Amino acid sequence: MNTNLQRLFTIAQKPVRRIIGLMSGTSLDGLDVALCAVSGSGMDTRVTVEHFETVPYPARVKDEIRKVFAKETISFQQLCLLNPWLGILHARWISNCLRKWSILPGEVDLIASHGQTVYHSPKRLHNRSGFLNATLQIGDGDHIAVNTRIITLSDFRQKHIAAGGEGAPLALYGDYCLFSKRGENRIMLNMGGIANFTLLPGDLDPECVFVTDTGPGNTLLDAFAREFFDVEYDKDAVFAKQGTMNESLLAALKDEPFLKATFPRTTGPELFNKAYVKMAQERSKTTDLSPYDIMATLTHFSAETITEALQWVVRKEKDYAIYASGGGAHNPLLTSLIREKLPRLQWHTTDELGIAGDAKEAVLFAILANEAICGEGINFGKPGMPAITMGKLSFPA
Repeated sequence: MNTNLQRLFTIAQKPVRRIIGLMSGTSLDGLDVALCAVSGSGMDTRVTVEHFETVPYPARVKDEIRKVFAKETISFQQLCLLNPWLGILHARWISNCLRKWSILPGEVDLIASHGQTVYHSPKRLHNRSGFLNATLQIGDGDHIAVNTRIITLSDFRQKHIAAGGEGAPLALYGDYCLFSKRGENRIMLNMGGIANFTLLPGDLDPECVFVTDTGPGNTLLDAFAREFFDVEYDKDAVFAKQGTMNESLLAALKDEPFLKATFPRTTGPELFNKAYVKMAQERSKTTDLSPYDIMATLTHFSAETITEALQWVVRKEKDYAIYASGGGAHNPLLTSLIREKLPRLQWHTTDELGIAGDAKEAVLFAILANEAICGEGINFGKPGMPAITMGKLSFPA
């Protein structure tokens, strides 16, 4: 037997596996690195986050990725060069983290790499006859495995699409395994560049689990914070709080078929971007708004699309608890608007469940890798939520 296959078999039989989960989202703020101790699988999964760090993307990395990010027309050479380059960078940053944590590569069983999404194109977005859902993440897994000397699983989203899904949101699988609790209906709300939520029923019935993207989380706020104020994001909503929400612009922003589409649905900055906002300004005759008013309106836009999506699935006769995560959970204006519109829902953060909100997505990819090695796929009984395990294997040599 190939020695790597034998090693994988041994890892699968261990009572506890140490898995590094990696996440880099559409905000391009950096690489989240979470070293997790994972036992069990499926509903018996247990995880402890031993170490967590976000390695900020240097300006050059952001600039190089933005040359291909969410664009229909790009330099194919640039994309080809970025794929190994980013994988090698991620490997270097993982190795730096391990040295900082005084952990040897041989003490880590697996790496689970989400990669960097550069284009997400479900059929509802591209609408081209003969083509199905598609998505692309770069940061090659082979380069990570060879440069860290650790078995790596990557490219998780392709199996989801191959089995009939849209490639997102994948949080469903980890959320159900880690955060379901009998007797409490939970909503795991992640507000990254794009916002999504997983509904976890208190009766633990997998067929009642629900997941979807809602629309923009921080992606528009971040884009205009860079354009207007030359900062990466609106920290503490200081700019949005100085503005006034404009009803006409908000109505134009919400006049989008995606926001009325059936669930589950996925989207990305390919739709919700600066051009989208500027076209909405032209339609609503609000091109003269101040930067502060635009930031305020965009914050309301995220809050309303999130709350309206949640209102479609919560039932009045039931109680729910929201557990927030992602960068948007740190935005006091965004969170206060959501809480005002959903006063019946109890508000929490995933920190209260033992996993920091900033680490949650990286941890969830560690869980996906664990399921790929030890799990069998959970049957949610719904189209677009296939009962599969995900991840392509890359061996160190």
